[in-house]
Amino acid sequence: MQAAVVGIAVSDDFELVFDTLATTRKAENLATDPHLAFVIGGLLDGEEETVQYEGVADSPQGSELEAIQRLYFATFPDGPDRLTWPGITYFRVRPRWLRYSNYRVDPPLIVELDEAALRSLS
Repeated sequence: MQAAVVGIAVSDDFELVFDTLATTRKAENLATDPHLAFVIGGLLDGEEETVQYEGVADSPQGSELEAIQRLYFATFPDGPDRLTWPGITYFRVRPRWLRYSNYRVDPPLIVELDEAALRSLS
């Protein structure tokens, strides 16, 4: 088990994309077990919104890799600078379950989507 801070880009289908080096613990762990979870949310007053996210990661190649890199680079303009790093790897995470919680409203807004509900949004 491991936790790490990663910068993510998000697709219209709620896919998450991040980069890392192939030698990192997260890359090695995902090669063994591609299931992972994220908690995404603000840290400051007024940002009391969170997304709990469970999904399955892969490391696309070819045209799929190019597509997720475009998404990632749109969020992180410095991303192309890392293309020269030995072992740079890109992961795409496809959601299986997520829960959005907004505690800035009363009563709180909580929306939970399972895999079937997520598929219906595509």
